[in-house]
Amino acid sequence: MINTGSNTGNCLTSSILQCLRGACIIAIGSHICVPFVPVPLTLQTLSVLFVVSHLGSKLGACSALLYLLEGLAGIPVFAEFSAGPAVVFGPSGGYLMGFIPAAYLTGILLEQRANRTFLSVFLAGLAGEIILLFIGFLQLSYFMGFADAYTFGIIPFILGDFLKLTIFAMISSVSSKK
Repeated sequence: MINTGSNTGNCLTSSILQCLRGACIIAIGSHICVPFVPVPLTLQTLSVLFVVSHLGSKLGACSALLYLLEGLAGIPVFAEFSAGPAVVFGPSGGYLMGFIPAAYLTGILLEQRANRTFLSVFLAGLAGEIILLFIGFLQLSYFMGFADAYTFGIIPFILGDFLKLTIFAMISSVSSKK
């Protein structure tokens, strides 16, 4: 039998649709927002973690990249319905760009675990969160210096990120056992 490549086309279409769905989930999380200067508090990071948990490292990172590209193109997918290069290359843009490596790293760490325990899921998410905060901190520090970037771009997020990681680990470790 001759392979016409239709399975490859179906697989590619499925992957594209999964990335689109993942980008939409991240966008929805961005609109659940508490305005905070200079970086708003949102559910984007939790959304990224759940997307990665379900789609894996490659499609999860692809979803984060697609989300970033949508915003760059002017679609108001970022927090407070913002969009454009000024957001991505502005004070909070490093956090947005950090979604891509954070998603990939978290996904890789999750894929290495056959049995996802609360602790393994929490630590995988924490590793991604550290990468995300570091990239965001670096870009924010360009605009306001290291001390203020730490004060306004790291400290206010620690408690919320811990809570999001706990929720993520509780749900993902239970859902992986089903």
